[in-house]
Amino acid sequence: MQEEMKQTIEHKIIASNFKTNHTRKSTGDFIENINSFLDEEDIKNEVYIFPTATSLDNFDTVKNLEVGVQNAYFVQNGSFTGEIGTQQLDEFEIKTILIGHSERRHILGETQKEISLKYNFYKSLGYKIIYCIGEPLEVKEAGLTETLGYIWEQFDGIDLNYENLILAYEPVWAIGTGVVAKIEDIAKIHRKIKKKINKPLLYGGSVKVDNIAEVLSVPNVDGTLIGTASWDIDNFKKMIKITKEK
Repeated sequence: MQEEMKQTIEHKIIASNFKTNHTRKSTGDFIENINSFLDEEDIKNEVYIFPTATSLDNFDTVKNLEVGVQNAYFVQNGSFTGEIGTQQLDEFEIKTILIGHSERRHILGETQKEISLKYNFYKSLGYKIIYCIGEPLEVKEAGLTETLGYIWEQFDGIDLNYENLILAYEPVWAIGTGVVAKIEDIAKIHRKIKKKINKPLLYGGSVKVDNIAEVLSVPNVDGTLIGTASWDIDNFKKMIKITKEK
């Protein structure tokens, strides 16, 4: 992992991960509403929405709104019960994917080897990848050295020079818990990551309307990956507007 020339991030990035929420109909209404909002408000920030696999569709969106997939297997098709592959994604022209989310690592048991296989498969197809990293509470409590060591291990097998890579730092202990990392903690970890890896770097972990402005003000925070607080259309629009101001 070598330091490169600094990239210029012209606009903050805001992404919504629906996880296992919303229906096909409510997702369609949500995306149509956000699309109109971006157009009417002349918002140029990059906005990503990751609905459930059952809610994917051919959405007609403005250039800076992208619909991605939360997960897919590293195949075109085949006998992999419960999974989807590129045959299903191609139908809806999906070219953006979340990989390495902590819930897939810690709840669903994805290993770093499986994650790297997925990463390199979708890299080979030119997908935009939002790659998630982050430490559980026991690692954080062990100290900064242990935290960084844990994070660096999550880059095993991952090409950090890939041009379509966006990173998302999400401390596991702050996801869906209402606990947000202290601003100084976010600043410290983001500074350490950015020193080694020159890619857009998002923060995720209980980001909401009340704290997004402060989070976006932290140096080296290029945007946010949001769960619970983004599922409400009015809240997400408020956060998009705050992101525009940043």
